[in-house]
Amino acid sequence: MTQVSVLGAGSWGTAFSLVLADAGNGVTLWARREEVCDTINQRRENTDYLPGVELPPAVVATHDTEKAIAGADVVVFAVPSQTFRSNLEQWAPYVADSAVMVSLMKGVELGTLKRMSEVITEVTGADAARVAVVSGPNLSHEIAQREPAASVVACTDEDVAKQVQHLVHGPAFRPYTSVDVVGCELGGAYKNVVALSVGMAVGLGFGDNTTASLITRGLAETARLAMAMDANPLTLMGLAGLGDLVATCSSPLSRNRTFGEKLGLGMTTQEIVASTRQVAEGAKSCSSLVALAQKVGVDTPIAEHVEAVVDGRMTAPDMMESFIRRDTKAEID
Repeated sequence: MTQVSVLGAGSWGTAFSLVLADAGNGVTLWARREEVCDTINQRRENTDYLPGVELPPAVVATHDTEKAIAGADVVVFAVPSQTFRSNLEQWAPYVADSAVMVSLMKGVELGTLKRMSEVITEVTGADAARVAVVSGPNLSHEIAQREPAASVVACTDEDVAKQVQHLVHGPAFRPYTSVDVVGCELGGAYKNVVALSVGMAVGLGFGDNTTASLITRGLAETARLAMAMDANPLTLMGLAGLGDLVATCSSPLSRNRTFGEKLGLGMTTQEIVASTRQVAEGAKSCSSLVALAQKVGVDTPIAEHVEAVVDGRMTAPDMMESFIRRDTKAEID
């Protein structure tokens, strides 16, 4: 039995722990709050993030960081992207030199403009071949209900990608492998921003034509940025690109779409943040994605407009009107 540590007991970290346990692994789930650990261990349920979902006996929760990480063959990170570096600096000393590290996070770090796999290699000093990412249409509540789903495990070392693939291939979870870490990470980060724009359109009362247009142009925008950073454009047509984009933009379970809907209804970012404990990664990462695109010379109108609405410099109605007023051009440049 492979021993896996999952650091982060939010919705996705908890659901992924269930996937790992179903695939035959022993899982230690680290939670920041001790009361969350007690509830998981005593009631077999994370009542804060996945109420009503019974967790397998193979999932054991702990608040002790060293106990959670020490001796793990694989360490999985599932915390908000913008606080990841500070957390990892505390965790890194406990990670074994031989351990494979896996990122479930979908964001680009503010300031440094680094992807999460790059933060891992920078802070730990590990070779990129030891770092994998998991990305795809994986809404945590559906995963926890063991509804069939697929995802992508990406690593620059294909053998490591296959190793992680084996660890997570369970009764309801089908993973594919890739060596395109850049494409998978950018697809995962950018779809959150597009979902915010789709949510705003829904909040404004617009229908399927509008949302389909935003999803499609958002995919084109994502692909432009990814290709400028040497990613494989076919990655953006797959599970980590189009698949994740469709799920996040279409489902009311999506935190980013829901956040966008509230913006469309007239709430401010501050009001939305105060009303929920869940993190909408797109609201945090839109600024870093815009800066990254500017750095490599890529036009990203959706991300730029979303950033302006999130920052309060533009309203959702103004955003939609601005999109229509943009100069016309060929669909494929």
